[in-house]
Amino acid sequence: MKLRLLTAGMLGLLGANANAMADTAASGPVVVHCAHLFDANSGTMRGETTILIDNERISALLDGHVVPEKLQAEFNVPGMTCLPGLIDSHVHLTGETSPTGYTDQFRWNVADYAIRSTVYARRTLDAGFTTVRNLGDGANASIALRNAINKGIVPGPRIFTAAGAIGTTGGHADDTDGYRADLQGDPHAKDGIINGADDAWKAVRQHYKDGADLIKIMPSGGVLDESSSVDNAQMTLEEIKAVVAAAHDYGFSVAAHAHGAEAIRRAVIGGVDSIEHGTFMSDADMKLMKEHGTWYVPTIIAGRYVAEKATVPGYYPEQIAAKALQVGPLIQQTAARAYKAGVKIAFGTDAAVYPHGENAKEFQYMVEAGMPNAYVLQTATTHAAELLRRSRDLGSLEVGKFADIIGVEGDPLSDIKVMQHVMFVMKGGVIHPRQTPPAD
Repeated sequence: MKLRLLTAGMLGLLGANANAMADTAASGPVVVHCAHLFDANSGTMRGETTILIDNERISALLDGHVVPEKLQAEFNVPGMTCLPGLIDSHVHLTGETSPTGYTDQFRWNVADYAIRSTVYARRTLDAGFTTVRNLGDGANASIALRNAINKGIVPGPRIFTAAGAIGTTGGHADDTDGYRADLQGDPHAKDGIINGADDAWKAVRQHYKDGADLIKIMPSGGVLDESSSVDNAQMTLEEIKAVVAAAHDYGFSVAAHAHGAEAIRRAVIGGVDSIEHGTFMSDADMKLMKEHGTWYVPTIIAGRYVAEKATVPGYYPEQIAAKALQVGPLIQQTAARAYKAGVKIAFGTDAAVYPHGENAKEFQYMVEAGMPNAYVLQTATTHAAELLRRSRDLGSLEVGKFADIIGVEGDPLSDIKVMQHVMFVMKGGVIHPRQTPPAD
């Protein structure tokens, strides 16, 4: 089937034909016409540009509106600004916030979470996020979701998953916190709960066996677990170093959930690749992160959302609400300080802590924290690709890279809020027929 010029209205009317297109990668050249194109490497906006795509990769970028003699499909959305497919470096696609979440876990089966994850994945792709790091799940559901997306069974972003997080007994990774004694059991290294360096090696090796793509550790307390502290250090330096050593042996990077300053210090010295959240990050921590080249993933939207919901009676258990009110107002301030200090920042949102599909609100909050529009777009493109170690394939619109292309109406360099109204999504050269209406 050869498809000629498709305008914005026609894209919305493709219906079954669009779904058929989404299921089969193009076998010949595909053309996308952009009124403007964001150059993620330089942080500048190009003028009218034509993108040529062969199969799943970009084969050429041409100035102006160019129509090759032979093509399979041509996409033209008038006034569209093209950007690289966005990367969210911190999501949880197998769950979502709910006032019943703490009781659902005793009623829902793994299959219930897995089925819902397909909806969350689609909403994420609808929002223009073509790649994500999934930093924590239950029962390896995100591995199954990743595999299903890769095989074209369900639509969703390209997933790099840490599977279950690794932490210590009673810590933020221990899902049995708050259970009554006869239900707690004794989670151990096979479950991602470690106590010592030997356990750390076993946990990482189990993740390798299970098919994870990277490792996530919990060296500090957190907001949404049913324990008392959000920022206490919960892993020893020896344990962190053991996880990192094992992870690097197996080719994994390591992301560290860390709110507290001491936990951040240990994680950075221990060799992790990124600090997630970083609420109570000190000036000394920031200096250390710059020295070690450690990335920072702020997740401002998550902090703001939990602080908001903490004021709703009964939404969270009492001790969780108290921690949310403690952390929520600080994350944005910390992100502002980290940017000014020159810490490397990659885009991440902690999706699931807030409803999936609203990821792009993070751009607005980052700009409010004092970061330039071009810079925040780079955090979700070139920066995030570097953190993922996938810069050869992702993060910018260049010849040879995956044809992950999104389109918005307007100029995000002058109004970052347009990123919340994605109108065109292509992943790997295949157009994604959006189902979720753009945010209001």
